[in-house]
Amino acid sequence: MQTDDARETRGTRTWVPPFLSTLVTLPLGFLALVYVMFSPMACDSCGQEESRRFTESFMPAFATFAVGLLVPLTLLVVGWALPRRVRHTPRRLVLSVCAPFSVFAVWLVFLALVDWP
Repeated sequence: MQTDDARETRGTRTWVPPFLSTLVTLPLGFLALVYVMFSPMACDSCGQEESRRFTESFMPAFATFAVGLLVPLTLLVVGWALPRRVRHTPRRLVLSVCAPFSVFAVWLVFLALVDWP
């Protein structure tokens, strides 16, 4: 078990988990956003009733997706902002792992909310 002095020492390579998470999360978020923005084309050939139903479900789903993308962004910012101490290494690692998975979770919520044709 580490002493309090060892836990308060400056950690080495504590920047690696947030850096790798940033390299994965930002492109993943961008690709999810592109998918969501192109998804209205799924109803280009829909009839009037189907199109209305799709649009009514798409608008709140898109708003939920846009607000939901703040979760991975917040996880990344907090992961980078934690002090570079040994005691914060597990928290930094958990935040870094959760960020890309939260993008995927927000995307799944979007898919569930839309009434697809």
